[in-house]
Amino acid sequence: MYQYTDFDRQFIRQRAAQFRDQLDRNLAGELADDDFRPLRLQNGWYIQRHAPMLRVAIPYGELHSRQLRQLAVIARDLDRGFGHFTTRQNLQYNWIALPKAADAMDLLAEVDMHGIQTSGNCIRNITTDCFAGIAPDEIVDPRPYCEILRQWSTLHPEFAFLPRKFKIAVSGAAEDRAAIAWHDVGLQLLKNDAGEVGFKVYVGGGMGRTPVIGSVINAFVPWQQILIYLEAIVRVYNRFGRRDNAYKARIKILVKAEGQKYFDAVNAEFDKILNVDAGGRDHLIPASELDRVAVHFQDPAGVRPAVGGFDPHRTGQAPAAFLRWLERNVHGHRVSGYRAVTLSLKRPGQAPGDVTSEQMELAATMADRYSLGELRVSHDQNLVLPWVREADLLAVWHAATDAGFALPNIGLLTDMIACPGGDFCALANARSIPIAADITERFDDLDALYDLGDIDLHISGCMNSCGHHHTGHIGILGVDKDGKEWYQVSVGGSDGSTLSGAPLPGKVIGPSFAAEEVADVVEALIEVYRRERQAGERFVDTVRRVGVPPLRAATDAVRHATARDEALTA
Repeated sequence: MYQYTDFDRQFIRQRAAQFRDQLDRNLAGELADDDFRPLRLQNGWYIQRHAPMLRVAIPYGELHSRQLRQLAVIARDLDRGFGHFTTRQNLQYNWIALPKAADAMDLLAEVDMHGIQTSGNCIRNITTDCFAGIAPDEIVDPRPYCEILRQWSTLHPEFAFLPRKFKIAVSGAAEDRAAIAWHDVGLQLLKNDAGEVGFKVYVGGGMGRTPVIGSVINAFVPWQQILIYLEAIVRVYNRFGRRDNAYKARIKILVKAEGQKYFDAVNAEFDKILNVDAGGRDHLIPASELDRVAVHFQDPAGVRPAVGGFDPHRTGQAPAAFLRWLERNVHGHRVSGYRAVTLSLKRPGQAPGDVTSEQMELAATMADRYSLGELRVSHDQNLVLPWVREADLLAVWHAATDAGFALPNIGLLTDMIACPGGDFCALANARSIPIAADITERFDDLDALYDLGDIDLHISGCMNSCGHHHTGHIGILGVDKDGKEWYQVSVGGSDGSTLSGAPLPGKVIGPSFAAEEVADVVEALIEVYRRERQAGERFVDTVRRVGVPPLRAATDAVRHATARDEALTA
């Protein structure tokens, strides 16, 4: 993991002190709310439906146990005892009182954490594959490049007030587990025929009201030039992106409207920076800088490849529940003798991605004992232990069971993505958490879930798409109709992973449903799959093959509240 330098720590602590001064002046009436608003947003503080919300950056999802323990302290002492992990590898608190905000920032700074640029119209947290550095299919470890991008983008003076927020995702593996084509910029690390490392660059992806798949703007940018190329992309967007309409301000709208004209402008700006601007070439990444950063991402001390294969039956003490957990929650590893383990944050009684302060402490203890003190936050809102020895897997399973992390549902229907929705978010049209709870309760039979196999179910409380509903095999979107909560359902979406295929937004199957109908709708979709599936066919493949009509017919048949409402308004 990257270790902060003295300069890094001084910077973060000075930033926290600056925020405390701004907050004190605001609370004293010396700094108006309208003037304080952009300052708090730059540090990750929102005012939500019921209370302030703090979004904490976890750069590229990498987390140390001491940091997770500090997050637990903040949850216990300043919040209501829990936090929420997001699809962009951040952690959110929903109940910290504003007068305590500076205390939270000081506690974060003590463990090299902050909320800088987790909000506002700037370059947000850089995200990547939760298995970066350990995945068997990895081509290039993306983490050193992510860290360089983080340092470059943090408080970049030119890009502090963009037309809209800007998100970058990086993948270094054969499989895209970071949904890069759905980001403002997606970067795919690869090697050319000469073995040189570079990036395939996607631009203009995004969800929201207008889902757009990113377009390839450059098939190979040498790694040394990537900061300059990104500067050209963002500079042209900053110059021409719309500022008159928040719904049309994302880069996807500019790219969609201008197409090749935008690409040409970026490449011209890139050439100008490299060959005309004074000092432009100083922004090339020198090998010495990559080496300085990359040294932090070597295998942890003590990691040694093991000989011989792993046999869970070797000791004769392999419970059936343990074998099922091995199948779903344990993943391959680049280093022989090691595995990555997912700690499921999708279980009955808690919202997807939520974790209590006590569970944070337990996860930190597990990381210290079994994963060399390291954890990862996944795009799917789970935690991952990346350095587990195969010999420790049974012990890890017991510890995960005791902590409530061992539900073997990774990749299954109840391993759903969901935003906090209308229970917390001021922007949401409808609640997400009760919908997730209804579905979890309806599909509580593990044998039935295993029979269904891999299904991505994603829930968003509004068109901002924080729950990535467009990419779900089943996507659920909360909408507002005359002050009531309704839910639009789509099928067949893809995030770009191997399971789901090429990135693709799901297709809406018909008019919206009432909240009490959504679990019935999901069950109706599942019944179509059971009836229509061919041998070895997964849910997403079946729904794409049969098309929308039979799915709509099945879901229309379970309408009851919406059928009455439609009859009354006919």
